[in-house]
Amino acid sequence: MTGQDEKGWNRRWTLGGGAAALGLGYLAFRRPGGNGFNWSKASPRILQRGNSAEPATLDPHKSASSWEDWIMGDLMVGLMHHDAAGNPIPCACESYSASADGLTFTIKLREHDWSDGMPVTADDYVFSLRRIGDPKTASQYVSILYFIKNMQEAAEGKVKPEEIGARAIDPRTLEIQVLYQMPYIDQLLMHATMYAVPRHVVEKYGDAWTNPGNYVSNGPFVLKEWVPNGHVRVVKNPRFYAADTVHFDEIYYFPTEDSASALKRFRAGELDLANRCPSYGEVPVLRKVIPRELRITPIVSNYWLPVNHLRKPFDDVRVRQALAMAIDRETLVNKVLRIGQTPAYTYVPTGMPDYPYTAYARFRDMPMPARVEKAKALLAEAGYGPGNPLSFDLTMYNSVEWRLIAITLQAMWHEAGIAMKPAAVDSQILYDMLRKKDFDVATAGWIADYRDPRNYLSLFMTSSTDLNYGSYSNPRYDQLVANSDFIHDAVERQKTMAEAEQILLDDAGVITLINDTTRDLVSPQVQNWISNPTNFNRSRWLSIDRNDVSV
Repeated sequence: MTGQDEKGWNRRWTLGGGAAALGLGYLAFRRPGGNGFNWSKASPRILQRGNSAEPATLDPHKSASSWEDWIMGDLMVGLMHHDAAGNPIPCACESYSASADGLTFTIKLREHDWSDGMPVTADDYVFSLRRIGDPKTASQYVSILYFIKNMQEAAEGKVKPEEIGARAIDPRTLEIQVLYQMPYIDQLLMHATMYAVPRHVVEKYGDAWTNPGNYVSNGPFVLKEWVPNGHVRVVKNPRFYAADTVHFDEIYYFPTEDSASALKRFRAGELDLANRCPSYGEVPVLRKVIPRELRITPIVSNYWLPVNHLRKPFDDVRVRQALAMAIDRETLVNKVLRIGQTPAYTYVPTGMPDYPYTAYARFRDMPMPARVEKAKALLAEAGYGPGNPLSFDLTMYNSVEWRLIAITLQAMWHEAGIAMKPAAVDSQILYDMLRKKDFDVATAGWIADYRDPRNYLSLFMTSSTDLNYGSYSNPRYDQLVANSDFIHDAVERQKTMAEAEQILLDDAGVITLINDTTRDLVSPQVQNWISNPTNFNRSRWLSIDRNDVSV
């Protein structure tokens, strides 16, 4: 690009970030002689959480979003569950052991009850695994459990759910058969797809079991009220096995997709904390005026752009490569977002233990002007140019930060002769469109379910269906990811996954953007909030000191 073009881009990006900040009247944050906040006077037994977006479901077998899991993980506890720092600890299970070949796990359940007083049994877990594997359940997330014997075959309708590798040896002993050794089993056992649901309630109410009044849980809280687009309210579960350690009687979860509104509510004391808030443009000023309340930490998470391989011209690798090349990720993170994210030239995000990170987009080290020219050449080969520009809609999150990112991408792609039109929708609608493959190019993100590269690479296997948003398919890629499951040598296993990742990047099966950080607002009244790489802070471990009004 020319020097003049570069200056013009910088003006647009700087103005975008500044406008987002100044539009909120941040001078009100100046606090001479006071803290400028109306700290909550609510009871110390009530927690008010900003929860990112409106949940579509609270059924762990149908959910696929973190903002749903933040609620469900307070209602339910898994076999393993998150401690205060987001690490796995035994919860619904007391212990587990593996067979000599590592393919059978015997799990001893903790003696505990559902919130209606019925005991939690191994039969509930067998029922739950069969339920999520049943095609009738239409679980978006079932592919994460394909490590269980016959789970994939059941989900694809090839065998009956009763043939899934899970059985109850006795009421408190569960046996699970797996297809390969699982070095990350602790983390999978705490995933929401592994939560048990109460068989006696689900069989009575069907899908209505998740309604307030019907919902029965085994965790620290019970669902009491759900006002759509208003709040979800839960109350303490007196039958929780560790109820004496739970500090809150009630929790309110408010959808806070509008980060500017969430920030105002936080300032007014209406929220004690807010996940994924504030927006990117608000961060630089907030770092100066409320550094204690603003929590920004690198996490194992990334954002990328799914490309619909089922639609022309996005089935053409040249078109996908051109889209990927023309994005200046360094400018995006350093001049637009500016909160510590890093450019993503790999698909597997930073923070995976022992992963070699040898796979990367091959244009990574090309100067941007050369990348733009190469993108133009690829588009010309595919039949696009000044008289026939590539044009498409970008289906995106409806948020301040993504509107800013979209404007930036629009300007970058314009330099390569690409015309993109942003199409903002609410998160629920976006993920429904992704699942239905109803998009050209879209926005998506993923926080690690477990800290192993397979969690990310499995999303683009042909068999992943719902979670493989763009329907990417490459038999060699599928084979390498599948082979990695059976490699016992840790170094060779990671090497094989990196080889698969290189194929995905060469195919431009996905357009990588950024490795992300947390953006959380946490009142100084909240105690024991521990920022962590998975961004899970279960309410069970938190408490409130309403007397703390310090700055």
